[in-house]
Amino acid sequence: MAEDATVTDGELTAKYYETETERILEFSRDGRAAIVAQNIEGYAMLKVRDGPDGDELERYYGFDMALDHAGELLGLSPTDLPVPEEATDMGM
Repeated sequence: MAEDATVTDGELTAKYYETETERILEFSRDGRAAIVAQNIEGYAMLKVRDGPDGDELERYYGFDMALDHAGELLGLSPTDLPVPEEATDMGM
């Protein structure tokens, strides 16, 4: 299991962590959250949710598309989302 990692850029925070079943990249800003999740084995499609326990909104093969959706949920460009090193290999 990888270690937790957090990156903060102004009011935007990106936190990577793992649960027993998923790899989670959680973005939070102004009380809103966008989650990119992948199974712990790291080979399944990425799920985008609007919170840690939120409903799945969409699935993506590529990390860039999942980041685009996460940015949209937060009102940001995906290029504005800081990604901790531990999460850079997410996606298929």
